[in-house]
Amino acid sequence: MLKINNISKTFNTGTINEKVAVKNLSLHMSEGEFATIIGSNGAGKSTLFNAIAGSFIVDEGSVFLGGEDVTFYPDYKRSKEIGRLFQDPLKGTAPNMTIEENLALAYLRAGKGFSPFSRISKSDREFFAHHLELLGMGLEERMNQPVGLLSGGQRQALTLLMATIVPPKILLLDEHTAALDPKTAEKVLELTEDIVSRNNITCLMITHNMTQALSLGNRTLMMNEGNIVFDVSGEERKNMSINDLLIKFREGAGQDLDNDRILLS
Repeated sequence: MLKINNISKTFNTGTINEKVAVKNLSLHMSEGEFATIIGSNGAGKSTLFNAIAGSFIVDEGSVFLGGEDVTFYPDYKRSKEIGRLFQDPLKGTAPNMTIEENLALAYLRAGKGFSPFSRISKSDREFFAHHLELLGMGLEERMNQPVGLLSGGQRQALTLLMATIVPPKILLLDEHTAALDPKTAEKVLELTEDIVSRNNITCLMITHNMTQALSLGNRTLMMNEGNIVFDVSGEERKNMSINDLLIKFREGAGQDLDNDRILLS
């Protein structure tokens, strides 16, 4: 489903601010695979997501999505095949538009065969209501209310639904529960697992929480200095403790663990 072959990206080349963000990184993921990603700040996690999403063109290497070479496709050409959530619940929705209007935009943008001037039918509205009901937040009764009236957790759940209402080839989750309170974060994670599993979506999720890194999905990746330094799945991952992962983190980073967000998690 996703094949990344030896990509590299350097920003501000030739200046005092030159930064090698990703270097000779390769990653292959099968359809329906769900991998969590950990790493210190600046390890290249979000840069990897930007390379997949087409936020920039890589300096070297190639990116294939669903067997198609998208290396030189800009972000708008990849957007129909990629769902993405950010840490900030305010991103991904239009606050002055209603829940129904936000869902309609996402549905028409990602749907195959729709034109920008397509109209939402009664059956489409019933389809939206059904999927909102699955969130278990009562949003199906509030479809005509502006999204700006929703709580952070409700907005993030809605954004998750918008990103997956037409199942994408890959879903990128960039710490999408980090800004939520623990109870709401747990609810959104449950929804994430359910939607990804039900639709067999290939998924990558950045997290600083070591428990999440081992308990969610079926694969854990560790990044440092723009590359993947540890990749674990199967029985080895199943039998791994958080302490084992912390030791691997120290080894992979080549230094003592001093990331407060990871320690507190």
